[in-house]
Amino acid sequence: MNLSDYRVGAAVAVTDMAAARAFYEGKLGLRPYSADEPADNRRYACADGTLMHVYVSPNAGHAKATLAGWAVDDIEAVVEELTARGVPFEHYDSGPIRTDAKGIATFPGNNRVAYFHDPDGNILSVAQAGTS
Repeated sequence: MNLSDYRVGAAVAVTDMAAARAFYEGKLGLRPYSADEPADNRRYACADGTLMHVYVSPNAGHAKATLAGWAVDDIEAVVEELTARGVPFEHYDSGPIRTDAKGIATFPGNNRVAYFHDPDGNILSVAQAGTS
């Protein structure tokens, strides 16, 4: 048995489900997996049958690394759309991550990533794989 033989999904802890729903559904445009989600847990359907689980926990917002990321085809367009919806992107100008004016960092191989936070400070990202 190898875990690589099984599906995996992201899980993000939040402290306030109403604020989380306003962000994940309202700003990011995620759709609930079903109409029967419990009040303190929401699953969001994403591409190719993947799921993101958002749940209430007193430990929300303590992670210092990216918890979930979406692979996108056009990072510029996604960042512009999310910015228009009120999602602020992080800007880094020192260390290994340096972003442009839109908040997009370029890594070796022309891989590009933009980072943002949910209402609890959880780090999320959108990324576009390089073409080289």
